[in-house]
Amino acid sequence: MDDKAWPRILPFALFMAVIGLEEGLRFLDSRQWISLQESTLLLLYPLKPLAALVALFLLRRAYTELRWADLARPGPTLAAISLGLGVFVLWINMDWSFGALSEPPGFDPGVFADERLRLAMILVRIFSAVVIVAIMEEIFWRSFLLRYIINPAFAKVPLGAFTWPSFLICAVLFGLAHHFILAGIMAGMAYSLLLYRTKSLAQCILAHAVTNLALAVYVLRTGHWHFW
Repeated sequence: MDDKAWPRILPFALFMAVIGLEEGLRFLDSRQWISLQESTLLLLYPLKPLAALVALFLLRRAYTELRWADLARPGPTLAAISLGLGVFVLWINMDWSFGALSEPPGFDPGVFADERLRLAMILVRIFSAVVIVAIMEEIFWRSFLLRYIINPAFAKVPLGAFTWPSFLICAVLFGLAHHFILAGIMAGMAYSLLLYRTKSLAQCILAHAVTNLALAVYVLRTGHWHFW
């Protein structure tokens, strides 16, 4: 694999590895091989963004395709914000059980009795979703995988190059990485279309961040924790 691939894969892989650890502990707990409280399992959550954040920071010079100056362009930036909000509206209306791999565990900070710990976990969750996840996932899905499907020497493929196989495969895989698969496919398609339109990874990150921020506000106001 191209050496340029690893900086784009590693943050995502570390994040998913911690998810795997959490799911493994949940499985052991369900079989009564170990006994863990939900609050103990949720305390693992900060490890996910922390691992990804460290990797993103150490590898930051590798992401030459990421141009934050693109956000100074008012037209594409407004389009990215609007698309992010549109994905949010569709997402909260696409929590269909037949499109879910399993019942989402959710992230209910109410399980923490200590108020300061509860607030800290909420802030970590929001920062993770809005900043770390948005950057990490767009680098992996839109910058790496979308191009890698076109050509394993992905760095030779211009950012935002379109082919039907890469568009559809990436969208389906993006959906499978989320509990609500159909909503995930929709979001994956939307962010990829934004990339094709703007040729800007920064605009995709912005749209993703807007979606996740709107979802965080919605969840905190309604208590629909299954979206978290």
